Amino acid sequence: MRLMSSAAVLIFAASLAACATPGENANAPFAPRFEAARISNDIKVLADDSFEGRGIATPAETKVIDYLSRQYAAAGFAPGGENGGWTQSVALNRFTVSNVSGQIKVGGWSQSLTQGQQATITTRLPGNGVDLRGKPLVFVGYGINAPERQWNDFKTDVRGKVIVVLVNDADFEDPSLNTFGGQAMTYYGRWTYKYEEAARQGAAGVLIVHETKPASYGWTTVANSWAVPQFDIVRQNPSAERVPMEAWIQRDVAVDLFRHAGLDFEQEKIKARSRDFQPVELAGATIDAKFDVKTDRITTHNVVAKLEGTTYPDETILYTGHWDHIGMGEPDANGDRIFNGAVDNASGTAGLLELARQWAAGPPPERTIVMISFTGEESGLLGSEYYAANPLYPLETTVAGFNLDATNVLGRMSKLGVTGYGQSDLDERVIALAAAQGRGFQGDANAGAGIYFRSDHFPLAKRGVPMGYLSSTGDYVDEPIAPRLAAAAEYRANRYHQAADAWEPNWDYRGMIQDLEVVFQAGEALANSRDWPQWKPGSEFGPARTVSDARRK
Repeated sequence: MRLMSSAAVLIFAASLAACATPGENANAPFAPRFEAARISNDIKVLADDSFEGRGIATPAETKVIDYLSRQYAAAGFAPGGENGGWTQSVALNRFTVSNVSGQIKVGGWSQSLTQGQQATITTRLPGNGVDLRGKPLVFVGYGINAPERQWNDFKTDVRGKVIVVLVNDADFEDPSLNTFGGQAMTYYGRWTYKYEEAARQGAAGVLIVHETKPASYGWTTVANSWAVPQFDIVRQNPSAERVPMEAWIQRDVAVDLFRHAGLDFEQEKIKARSRDFQPVELAGATIDAKFDVKTDRITTHNVVAKLEGTTYPDETILYTGHWDHIGMGEPDANGDRIFNGAVDNASGTAGLLELARQWAAGPPPERTIVMISFTGEESGLLGSEYYAANPLYPLETTVAGFNLDATNVLGRMSKLGVTGYGQSDLDERVIALAAAQGRGFQGDANAGAGIYFRSDHFPLAKRGVPMGYLSSTGDYVDEPIAPRLAAAAEYRANRYHQAADAWEPNWDYRGMIQDLEVVFQAGEALANSRDWPQWKPGSEFGPARTVSDARRK
């Protein structure tokens, strides 16, 4: 997710109406006119307290579906979901933990694990509760098993044990190793992978050590994200894919734990960067963790709208983004417990609505345009994962897609950020369009944070659909510069996944509109051609696309 927001300190040289006039594309038969006032209003509505943070499977979901379907219909799109409706049903399990107690011990030393303070403790394994007592703790470095890279951190049997793992992958601390592609995070560095691999290894639980830089977010983000009910798609054999306990611990807790076990945390981190790393059973260290779990089956919904193509209606261009946010949690210092999610991701959802208005206002496209407002992104890309596994429009004839997540509301920037740069020839298409706006580009800005694996394009990309994930980056180009920089920093520190991510009336949408122009024009060129974007040689997603080559002519 792109970490962009604003503060009331921004001073604008032009009104929002002036911000809303994009440059013309001389080669296009239709020049879109994105309007900042409409975008701002959509964000304001979706981020209003009455939407209660847009939690999935809450009364707020019905309000979201109603608002989005009315806006898509008013724009001129038709229902694109199941049975002629606006939605696709997504079946999930919901896990609500309570009465959490935890403690780690080494000899006579012990440390309580208070929920949200020293640790966050939860599960995504169906059941009534978890009771882990006296479970030994084993440090397994980064918790990675990657045969193609000749890397295995599991050189010991961890079945029935609780493993302690580092966030990110080995190259983050020392990119010169280049075992996992240097500074850019691989999927092996994501917390989702850590828990998945632990289940494959038969572990009873996982303690991920939180460190702000390699995680790319602070402890408050972890505490807020895991203090609310968790969700997962319904699985045939969940015990093979989920561990009983999924937890994070604060770095200082890990340092104390290692010290009392006779180890130096930083020295063990250094050892973990090598293929020769050997797992370390923390001598005498055990964990007691117990909590109740309420597991229930819920149905949430993707919202789907379409503009049918005139010539090739069975070939689709996707525009995607997630409508959900965290919902409501514990009150912050100001007593606010509603996580409004204005930037993340009411802004991206508003971008989809405005794109729909432009598509419907122009000449009918030859290929079908599909807008998908996904559910469950904040719970682990669940809506997009469900769609990718159960597509309403065949993935083989999905031409390409563009994902919007946490857009730029702080003004124009000098470059277009291309997340996943080097994967597909969508890169060259969007870079050329940004150049026509006078912007350069930057490939994989903040790649160490693993942004490519953290938004709704990823489940589609890993199944072979070329997906663009773009955002503004570089330097701000309009004065005053300092307040914009301060607002971006303040968002990262105090607003991302916190109750303070609220709509503000003075945001500057000119940068967001530039990004919308790029994805509109790139989609327009594809929608009115016989082009099929290709994965580049060496992309891990190319083989998944190749098997269906005969379907695309």
